[in-house]
Amino acid sequence: MFRLALNPVACDAYGYCAEILPEAITLDEWGYPVVDGTPLPADLVALAKRAVRDCPRRALALERAGSNP
Repeated sequence: MFRLALNPVACDAYGYCAEILPEAITLDEWGYPVVDGTPLPADLVALAKRAVRDCPRRALALERAGSNP
C-alpha cells in the first residue's frame, strides 16, 4: 500500500495534484494541497503516481505505507 506525502515548503500551490487526484487531495483556502497520509486504495495508485510526476515543484511524493515520514 502507498500513501501521499507533501513537502509544504516546496509547494507553490499550483493545484495540479488536486485536479488529478481529487479523491485524495483537497485544497485549503489559499490553494495549497491537503493530504491526510492515509493509505491509498489500489485503484488510485496510478493517478497518485501521475500527480507526483506532474507536480512542477516536486513537492508531492508517494511512499510505502508504514514507512517513516
